[in-house]
Amino acid sequence: MPTYEYACKSCGEHLEVVQSFHDDPLELCPSCDGPLRKVFSGVGIVFKGSGFYKTDSRGTKSAPAPSGSSSSGPAPKPSSSGEGVA
Repeated sequence: MPTYEYACKSCGEHLEVVQSFHDDPLELCPSCDGPLRKVFSGVGIVFKGSGFYKTDSRGTKSAPAPSGSSSSGPAPKPSSSGEGVA
């Protein structure tokens, strides 16, 4: 069952109540008998498992290389430290 948060419009007291979806919302503050309002906040969502990220659907094969380029990867950088020195 979900937990709902209420705030009193008169005294400002906050309370949390575990209620069924079918229960009527509370209307009176238990402290001062003032009117209550529901407090809405962001929902925390945790995605577990595969299929939620853009990289999950990609296979192990890489995309084909554009024409005119080699598929062996980038060329190695020449070394600048002591080339040709014996």
